[in-house]
Amino acid sequence: MAFPKDFFIGAATAAHQVEGNNIHSDYWAQELLPHTSFAEPSGIACDHYNRYQEDIRLLANAGLNAYRFSVEWARIEPEEGKFDEGEIEHYRKVIACCRENGVEPIVTLMHFTSPVWLIQKGGWEAESTIAYFRRYAAYVVERLGSQLRYICTINEANMGLQLAAIAKRFQLMAQQAAQNAKSADGTVQVGMNFEKMMENMKFAAAENARIFGTPQPQVFVSSRTSQGDELVLRAHQAAKEVIKALHPEIKVGITLSLHDCQALPGGEGYAEAAWDKEFRHYLPYIQDDDFLGVQNYTRTQYGPQGQLPAPEGAELTQMEYEFYPEALERVIRKVHEEFQGELIVTENGVAVSDDKRRVAFIHRALQGVENCLSDGIPVKGYCYWSLLDNFEWQKGFSMTFGLISVDRTTQMRTPKESLAVLGSYAKLA
Repeated sequence: MAFPKDFFIGAATAAHQVEGNNIHSDYWAQELLPHTSFAEPSGIACDHYNRYQEDIRLLANAGLNAYRFSVEWARIEPEEGKFDEGEIEHYRKVIACCRENGVEPIVTLMHFTSPVWLIQKGGWEAESTIAYFRRYAAYVVERLGSQLRYICTINEANMGLQLAAIAKRFQLMAQQAAQNAKSADGTVQVGMNFEKMMENMKFAAAENARIFGTPQPQVFVSSRTSQGDELVLRAHQAAKEVIKALHPEIKVGITLSLHDCQALPGGEGYAEAAWDKEFRHYLPYIQDDDFLGVQNYTRTQYGPQGQLPAPEGAELTQMEYEFYPEALERVIRKVHEEFQGELIVTENGVAVSDDKRRVAFIHRALQGVENCLSDGIPVKGYCYWSLLDNFEWQKGFSMTFGLISVDRTTQMRTPKESLAVLGSYAKLA
């Protein structure tokens, strides 16, 4: 089947991973610590801040009709209560560039990175963050809302709990940390470097205290308490309330990192508990949202003893998790059982060096989306992660997710075959 004419086929990025020189953010500060867990600093990244017009044109010329990107809180409010009009004007130009090229801008207000000052005030475990986030959302939407139809408030609101679970497992494996660290990287859908984190733990406390005023800064991608987990969802609700008050026509949602939780015989209880923690317990906070951003990359299997590694002989991606594009269809169907709003696949992709494998991944993932549409599931769009080979957080630039390669020295863009393949689906709509 062809996708509906109003279906979004797009690609996604996050500000810190592509823009470069995000100097007021918590991640920038952490990248520059003497004993950082980051493989390398983000630096100029993909210089998307200056090259966004070229990148959006490449996206549009390939046939894509949507671009999911984030505005950067640390740029817009670099100091508490001091907003930078020049930066909000920059994002106004990015949105205008999308419109000029026939591309729907889908904006995320918070994609992992926060201003340093927010972390100094307690970060994502502090009650005050809810009011700060609401004020930031109001500022952005007052100025840009008339040009937007879709806003994701917070990216992967559940990431902190996923990391907390891994941290707990690490404590149990402390004596074998070096042996197990690399395999743990592949259990979470974000670029983490657990081995280096373990090595640097003894130095990190003092260095963090100098920058953030605390040895354990609560950045968004920290191991989260249950109270912090609830706080993130309350921040989402506060932002949604002010967005709707200012522009009720804007569709507002959140995005979640979702694994395809599969139970082998005896693992049913573990798989159900994992899905409850990853998705179901958020329903009271999101059930009235206009849409949910579904973000999926792979599956996780559970047996009688709990979570299992990737099956023996399975193809693994650069991120150390299983190449399994069929996970997306399964996750969409499972989400739809309990969330009745629209669904947008806000992230789905694969880090591989061979672009032919990326092409195969896209074909198989989109076949799953087509299957869901055929059954009447309200999927409104698909955004591949990522438009560009970019800065994959603690993993640095070594992970190649992009539809477009970026020369690290010259910043020259080279579209891959996968970009044209993805665009061909939009041209059929």
